Amino acid sequence: MSFKKILLEHCHSYVKDKEQKLISRYQLLQDSLNNETKSTAGDKHETGRAMVQLEQEKLEKQERELKFVRQTLQRITIDKTASNASLGSLVVTDDQSYFLAVFAGAFEDANGKVFCVSVASPIGQCLLGKTSGDTLNFNGKAIKILKIE
Repeated sequence: MSFKKILLEHCHSYVKDKEQKLISRYQLLQDSLNNETKSTAGDKHETGRAMVQLEQEKLEKQERELKFVRQTLQRITIDKTASNASLGSLVVTDDQSYFLAVFAGAFEDANGKVFCVSVASPIGQCLLGKTSGDTLNFNGKAIKILKIE
């Protein structure tokens, strides 16, 4: 299995874990809403329901964002070879290594650490379109691209 495939699976796993947490939180809110309905009536009841509904709206927004992230993951092809950094590229610099996909934190194994970043992130935007040998300035620091896979 290629290293980029492992990184892509890490991203899928990260997103799936976030999705499971959202489902659990949504279920807790639903249970809370059901208990609130069985509770006393009046202002306290209405305030409690409103707070739960606000939280549900936040979770629904996060779910929409996760849907977009899943769609981005589906568009990634790791078998292509490109000379320019693009979605699905593994970019090795003299500072860090980055997998341009979606934010999924750091992946670490015996080979080292790779940061899975979104192409919309500040570092992702700096890396997009760059080629091996390019130097970029990120947060006041010069970073040289050693290779792109």
